[in-house]
Amino acid sequence: MSDDIGHEKRALRAELRERRQLLSQAARDAASAGLRAQLDDLVERTGARSISCYLSTTGEPDTHAFVTEAVRRGIRVLLPVTRSDGLLDWAVATPDGDIAEGLLGLPEPVGELLGPIAVNDVDLLVIPAAAVDRSGMRLGWGRGFFDKTIGSMEGCPPVYAVIYDSELLDEVPREIHDQPVTGVVTPTRTLTLASPRR
Repeated sequence: MSDDIGHEKRALRAELRERRQLLSQAARDAASAGLRAQLDDLVERTGARSISCYLSTTGEPDTHAFVTEAVRRGIRVLLPVTRSDGLLDWAVATPDGDIAEGLLGLPEPVGELLGPIAVNDVDLLVIPAAAVDRSGMRLGWGRGFFDKTIGSMEGCPPVYAVIYDSELLDEVPREIHDQPVTGVVTPTRTLTLASPRR
């Protein structure tokens, strides 16, 4: 990583993290309801029967209600589990599945783990982001788990990043290993920004 781009990314992530921390509880609750509706609509429109989605942290737009409802409706949801080698294992979400703090302090499912290639069977990936630009370039949180996952998939399905409305930017700093997304889901809209890479 060039020092300049690395510095740019760190500064932008810090600014975005601070903005998220300043959101009121009322704004978070409204965003949660809106995001769930947008994600439900995306799954419906794409006809996805098997998806991957992450469990949000406190500062992120909330995905927990969406995951619970998707499982209730019979959609197979794979949840990521971080590994020390930078790859992701996956676990199938269940209605009564336990959640614990994972390797990096993230909420992760407890139970039987599927290997990294399990994600190759999903119809749609829903991933976290700090920001996304209008070309579909995603700025993650700096660990590279999802860039590695997307970059390793041969027949990658549509990939949508979840962000707040203000986090769709004109441009984000990028490096050679950074992977673009198909679109974004915010609490008020779903936008397709680039073609899926099938």
